[in-house]
Amino acid sequence: MKLQRKNRLRASALGALVVSGALVLTACGSDDNTKSPKDGSTAAAAPTGDAKACEGAKGQLLAAGSTAQKNAMDLWVKGFQATCPGVEINYQAIGSGGGITKFNQGQVSFAGSDSALKEEEVAESKKICKTGQGINLPMVGGPIAIGYNLSGVDKLVLDAPTLAKIFDDKIKKWDDAAIAKLNPGVKLPGTAIQAFHRSDESGTTQNLGKYLSEAAPADWKHDPKSKSWLAPGGQAANGSSSVASNVKDTDGAIGYFELSYAKNSSIKTVAMNTGASAPVEASTENASKAIAAAKVKGTGNDVALKLDYTTKAEGAYPLVLVTYEIACDKGNKAETLPTMKAFLNYAISEAGQKALADAHYAPMPAEIAAKVRAIVPTLS
Repeated sequence: MKLQRKNRLRASALGALVVSGALVLTACGSDDNTKSPKDGSTAAAAPTGDAKACEGAKGQLLAAGSTAQKNAMDLWVKGFQATCPGVEINYQAIGSGGGITKFNQGQVSFAGSDSALKEEEVAESKKICKTGQGINLPMVGGPIAIGYNLSGVDKLVLDAPTLAKIFDDKIKKWDDAAIAKLNPGVKLPGTAIQAFHRSDESGTTQNLGKYLSEAAPADWKHDPKSKSWLAPGGQAANGSSSVASNVKDTDGAIGYFELSYAKNSSIKTVAMNTGASAPVEASTENASKAIAAAKVKGTGNDVALKLDYTTKAEGAYPLVLVTYEIACDKGNKAETLPTMKAFLNYAISEAGQKALADAHYAPMPAEIAAKVRAIVPTLS
């Protein structure tokens, strides 16, 4: 089912898509962006929920996965535990891959992942879910910024093919004709391009690869499913914070990281020429417009999304990612099922989603949130 704009989908089964609030994701993979406000965390207040939703919740619940949602998870955990005294939610931010591994080994009740489960991971989940399988429940979204440091250039426009050639080590100078064509009137220096990428496995890297593969297929031939950097050249740095730090300190540098790093380090970001009437800036509002164009590719209670990286919609920033909570649709552990359902209900509730905006994350579009709210109570 294709997700369209709000005014076109009021009558659809899922309702209207309304994405509100700010969109800023933090780190992916093994990176951690949660140490201090300067690192991207927030002091947003944790909302308390309806105590009636605590019914059956008790003891400790273990979960693990994406660090991209770590700040959001901290907020939810704080609010949920205040609403349901005596319940402890222990979320380990170890990266998407690590979270899925723990989930499929039965070590945690649910996992957080910046990518939907692969077919082989779904097959493996059936050993743990017994009568069911792992499903993807989207909870948080956000933009990936392309940050740069180039003396004398305060605004820069790139398109997907040019960006692919830069990261694939085929464009080596900032005054290259392809870049100049996209920036008429801008005096580009002949500085060598210093491209930085992640050295660790990263959902951010994977989502950048997906974007380049679909938006610039002739210029990006690397496996879009890989969380490791596969292109030649460039310089590696561990985690988004290190990539951002290198970009900030190196004239001629370019790199990719969640928007919060660019904002917190005052790093200039690239506006993308998507084919719309004007280049699109990396912003929370513009990323929301791109997420609203996603399709649900999962079936049944699986709400895995397919993002439209080639969108030319006005003001839609296409380089985005979505984080899922992954749980069994059937066959969850009886002793932790009530607590998991209560917590996920809280996270996807209006209060839980509203808190995301206050914390500089993206609430799920109303249509998606409504679908997830309907599914969580059916988990068994």
